[in-house]
Amino acid sequence: MIAEMQALEHSGTWELVPLPHGKRPVGCRWVYAIKVGPDGIVDRLKAKLVAEGYTQIYGLDFSDIFSLVAKIPTVRLFLVMAAIRHWPLHQLDIKNVFLHGDLDEEIYMEQPLGFVARGSLV
Repeated sequence: MIAEMQALEHSGTWELVPLPHGKRPVGCRWVYAIKVGPDGIVDRLKAKLVAEGYTQIYGLDFSDIFSLVAKIPTVRLFLVMAAIRHWPLHQLDIKNVFLHGDLDEEIYMEQPLGFVARGSLV
């Protein structure tokens, strides 16, 4: 959890502010995963902080927000084209890629349990 919080803070994901009048904060919770290595042994334990977006109401709390993700048929088509044309393929992974996008809307989220910096801020 500490590593996740450090990554979020390092990227400037949020700033603590007083909750504006008439706004509702979104809750959050920790989701845990066990990462297993190729040998079947537990490699590490991972924690992700997720917003409880299901509590938001469309039009009141948010409008259209989405994340650009390639659809599987598009990826398959690209792989077929690469195979036919003998293009070299490379794989990469960007850690916390979702933190690099800009969000035009203001979203207020409660501070996560165990990491409350200043009580009345969101």
